[in-house]
Amino acid sequence: MGKEEYLEDRLDDQIKWYGDKAAWNQRWYKRLQVMIIVAGALIPFVSGFESGEIIWTKILVGVLGVVVAALTAILGLYRFQENWIEYRFTCESLKREKHTFLAGVAPYAGDDAFDLLVGRVESLISSENAAWVSQGTATPGSA
Repeated sequence: MGKEEYLEDRLDDQIKWYGDKAAWNQRWYKRLQVMIIVAGALIPFVSGFESGEIIWTKILVGVLGVVVAALTAILGLYRFQENWIEYRFTCESLKREKHTFLAGVAPYAGDDAFDLLVGRVESLISSENAAWVSQGTATPGSA
C-alpha cells in the first residue's frame, strides 16, 4: 500500500469513523442527560399538585422516577460519555499525526517518515481497540 493510498483509504477513513462515532455518542449522551434532568425536575413539580384523592400525581411521580432510574442505568451501560471522549481523543490524535506528517516536521522529518507514520497510526488504533475490548470483557462492577 502506497503513501497516498494509506492516507486516503486507511488514515482518513479512521479519522472519519472516530469522528462520526464521537459525535454519535455525544448526541446520545446529551439527549439522555436532558431527559434525566427534565424528568427529575418534574418530580417535585408534580408532587406539589398532590392533594387528597388525586391518584394521577402519584402514578406520574412513580413513572418519572422509573424514567430517571432507567435512563441513568442506560447511560452507565452504554458509556456514551466515555466513548465520546475516547473516540474524540483518538480522532484528534490521528489528525495530529497526519498533519505533522504532511508538514514534514519532527518526528516525520527523516527518510523513514512514512514507515513511522504507519507505525504510530496503527499503534493508536490498536491501543483504542484494546481498550474497547477490555471494556467489553470487564466483569460487572470492575470497570
